[in-house]
Amino acid sequence: MDDIVIQAMAKWPNVPHCYGWLALDARGGWRMRDEAAQQANAPGDRLSNEALVGFINRNYLHDEQGRWYFQNGPQRVYVNLESTPFIARTDPAQGMVVQTGASIPAIERLYLTEAGEAIVQAGEIVAQVDDRDVAQLFEGLELDGKPAGDEALMAWIEGGNEAMTLRYRGAQVPVERIKREELPQRFGFVRTPAQA
Repeated sequence: MDDIVIQAMAKWPNVPHCYGWLALDARGGWRMRDEAAQQANAPGDRLSNEALVGFINRNYLHDEQGRWYFQNGPQRVYVNLESTPFIARTDPAQGMVVQTGASIPAIERLYLTEAGEAIVQAGEIVAQVDDRDVAQLFEGLELDGKPAGDEALMAWIEGGNEAMTLRYRGAQVPVERIKREELPQRFGFVRTPAQA
């Protein structure tokens, strides 16, 4: 957390929290949701100011209830998650990188949803893979030790019994099916935080 944020929290400890104004989309973009966007249940405007995005990334945390927020000075700005708390992109040097800039050098487990969304787990990080990078990741999928083509992958997602693994940076990563709506409970996060 930035020092300026810590100082502001000490100076103004009782600032009310903010809900609904900030969102993280499934491609790792931060979105500002004004009142009109909130009422229309729209994603909001994507933030492009590098300094602001960097500030949010450095001060992105979660509370004990699994609600993710951006600590904006003394105020918590709770984040609506389109998918998971982190969104991962592939990176040739680092393996995968999440929207905050943290690298994921190794994946412990890959989860695939019924819609083919790829969710990676690495320690406490749970991240949906940006849909633009999924095809590259799926090149390493194997069914019973053989490369998994598109048809075989779809059959597996729909209930196939073969053992699915992912060849990733020299490791064999286990792959599991998971329903999209089970992700928050399984990994302890809240997609749409609300005032307690």
